[in-house]
Amino acid sequence: MLVDRLWPRGVSKAKADLDLWLKDVAPSTELRAWFGHRPERFAGFRERYLAELADNPAVGQLTGHGDTTLLYSAHDTEHNQAVVLREFLESLPESR
Repeated sequence: MLVDRLWPRGVSKAKADLDLWLKDVAPSTELRAWFGHRPERFAGFRERYLAELADNPAVGQLTGHGDTTLLYSAHDTEHNQAVVLREFLESLPESR
């Protein structure tokens, strides 16, 4: 499932072969703009994004899919929303 708010450039929706695009679980536009993919802001981004997820009703769409692959368009594999989202999902009681 794609967990970006914006569709990735250069990827055709027809050829993407995605099961689900959950843009509503992605970080808010304001948080995404503040973070700007700057690694030095990742700790603050993580904290703020986890708070957004805790209050986000769309999170319910993430559970019950069995094995899930989180797709994202960020180039940095260590400092992005999918890393935080995976951590959040692994902390949910039903994922244990």
